[in-house]
Amino acid sequence: MAGQSFPFTASALHGLRLQSKWLEWGDWRRVVAWCGRSHRDPTEAPARLTRPHHRCCDTAVHSALFTGDLWRVQALFPDKEAANMGVETVSHQLAWSAEQGFWVMTPKTKQTAPLALAAARGYTDCARHLILQGTELDAPVGGQAALHEACAHSQPNCVRLLLAFGARANVLSEEGAALHLCPTPKSQECAKLLLDAGAALNLAAGDEATLLHVAAASGLEAHVALYLARGALVELRTGRRETALNVACAGAEPGAVGLHEAAVRRLLEARADPRVAGRKRHSPLRHAWAHGHSHLAELLLLLRHGARSGAPNAAGLVPLDCLLQAASNATELEVLLAALQDRGAGPTHPEMLKHCANLSRALEVLLNAYPCMPSCDTWVQAVLPEWQEHETFYSSALRMVNQPRLLQHLARLAVRAQLGDCCCEAATQLPLPPVLQDYLLLHVEGHIE
Repeated sequence: MAGQSFPFTASALHGLRLQSKWLEWGDWRRVVAWCGRSHRDPTEAPARLTRPHHRCCDTAVHSALFTGDLWRVQALFPDKEAANMGVETVSHQLAWSAEQGFWVMTPKTKQTAPLALAAARGYTDCARHLILQGTELDAPVGGQAALHEACAHSQPNCVRLLLAFGARANVLSEEGAALHLCPTPKSQECAKLLLDAGAALNLAAGDEATLLHVAAASGLEAHVALYLARGALVELRTGRRETALNVACAGAEPGAVGLHEAAVRRLLEARADPRVAGRKRHSPLRHAWAHGHSHLAELLLLLRHGARSGAPNAAGLVPLDCLLQAASNATELEVLLAALQDRGAGPTHPEMLKHCANLSRALEVLLNAYPCMPSCDTWVQAVLPEWQEHETFYSSALRMVNQPRLLQHLARLAVRAQLGDCCCEAATQLPLPPVLQDYLLLHVEGHIE
């Protein structure tokens, strides 16, 4: 059959002939074994056997599918059996060799289907020809169906074609449903097509992550807005007990904070609870500040969505401690510290002062949260020799060690304690001159009194 249907190379034809003979020999052996067990007529057995799809490694097939050559695809795949033939591809990836002690290029073989290759590259004409020849739309050859490949490579035209011919929107692969493979901004149209075709919105993947988790972790605001508009549940958790808000704050990279901030804003507007902690009791606030994402942290605090400033994690660290540990990565640290103090954080443990010892403005905010100046032994050794630029502040701080603070400062702390978590909003409503309002809100003055 191979010699009549496929214009392969001579080596490929020879390999297919050998494979065909081997399959026929295997079929005959199974027939004999079946007859021995059942004592039936052996002529009935071949009709009950199902021969697996052929697999092809021929470069002519690869070239036609990889380049989208419709004429060659039509010649290579003229019928159903050819369209359902498995294709074996080989890619080289870097892998660590313990024996050689360095990275080496290692070949990796992957089994796939012709339709999956065409759909992944957006060749709609080739995909339509394969479908019309009777290829299996939802066959998960190599772990993924053609619909998964089209979504993973953001090919909306192929997604539309596959769905129009009856591909199942909820077909599962090793990585989840097709919607789970829409992790880029370009894949939003693919996600819309799948949802319109009835894809399950709150379906969980292998790690129990829903579509909302996947989009939030990647900072895809448009995807998050789309899923929320279609009824996605913000309270669902992954296998690690993480909410979509948790993964959005934890997944923000330094260069993409703005994207995640927009996704976080969408989740908060959908009534996501910022007080819900995930794995190791890490809250969204802790994730935001542990990575030094100042804008994200301010969003969670200053928009008054109820984030708890004093909730400890499994290690006993409160958000203020996490922020100080990431002090070198944060911008405008003194503004964040003042905002956290305005939400009732209270003074930090003196041992934590060393993390911002070289940031005089941030250190001033923290020292002004104490009713009595703590010992400087915990942080003075961490000050760099270039401290002369802020000599006025450091000298005043050292002079105030073991000395009583001004009555005005103690009155400030008493008023702040009375205002509680609403200190920032309430202070602006008090009939005080601007200078006293700034003093009440721990604005930096450059010295300690």
